[in-house]
Amino acid sequence: MPKRKGRPVLHAATVLALLAGSAYFTFELRKDEEAKVPAVQAVTDKPALENSGKATGKQTWERLNNPTRSVLRGENGDILATFTDGARTATLRGPSRTLTEPANTQSRVVTQDWVRLMPEAWRKGAEKEKWFKDWFKEFYGSEADDIFAIAFQYVEGAPVKKDDEGVPYEGDAIFGPFKEDGVDRLEQNDFYDYLGINYTFRDGTSMVARKERYRALDCSGFMRMIWGYRARYPLMATNLSGDGLPRSADGMARSKIGVDILKLSGPSPWYTRPKNIDVVQPGDLLFFKMDHRTGNHLDHVALYLGVDTDGHRVFISSRKEVNGPTMGDKGGASRIDGNGFYAGLLRSAKRL
Repeated sequence: MPKRKGRPVLHAATVLALLAGSAYFTFELRKDEEAKVPAVQAVTDKPALENSGKATGKQTWERLNNPTRSVLRGENGDILATFTDGARTATLRGPSRTLTEPANTQSRVVTQDWVRLMPEAWRKGAEKEKWFKDWFKEFYGSEADDIFAIAFQYVEGAPVKKDDEGVPYEGDAIFGPFKEDGVDRLEQNDFYDYLGINYTFRDGTSMVARKERYRALDCSGFMRMIWGYRARYPLMATNLSGDGLPRSADGMARSKIGVDILKLSGPSPWYTRPKNIDVVQPGDLLFFKMDHRTGNHLDHVALYLGVDTDGHRVFISSRKEVNGPTMGDKGGASRIDGNGFYAGLLRSAKRL
């Protein structure tokens, strides 16, 4: 396979494929198609009666703290968008959609939150700058694939899509192949393993895709696929080489990139569960301490989706029990509230 330098140059056909709304994430998903593939996650449109993502009426900007951020409010006071100082992640209000994964859970998230990356980190007064005005005009109310749409393109049953070079940039992913013991699964499966291509990062470090890990993404590899290869956030080759999003969950959690929303606290190696998780918002990275064998390292990372229809705060991540990306319940419900398995092991959160 050819090496690709830094942010690989995508052919026109690939660019169009990535930017166009995925057929898997269509807002006109036919019921008969859902019936044919009941195990596949579905996103359906349930338009809100009020503002559905278009900038209409009087709008006002407001500055808030914890974390320091700017919010855009509509004429009725509803928050239309949130921008956090020091973060490129923006949460925009848009058409309502339902996130589900019926193969592994009954949990459903009905949301108007669309999570996108801005070209620059937010700073006070950025709403007056040209780069932001141009970006906001293009993406506010847009139905093009966002971070959530991309994430669900790797769950069980998601159809494979390839670029014009035959590289499968989306489709059902596994966590990793079995080890020789036939019980545990191999970890450290990054996005280039899934793609089956050798990859050269911006600092010149080259990594070789391993054939036995083809179409595999571990928890941090899943985040790097979503945010890095697909959404174009800079990526480090390892936790030490290059700049951008590090390789491991622990590297991401301790990195200076983005904004720490829930700060790591308490004595190592287990640290302390955050007492108040109200500050997390859709799109945040969640970090967990799960395994005593990893010392003081945080060893799992997930993407926060929001509150489901039962009132629980849920996430999606790639894990061994389901053998791939899931918002499911196998091996522990994907929740950070209450006293469940993952809730009790949550340690910190970051906004890229």
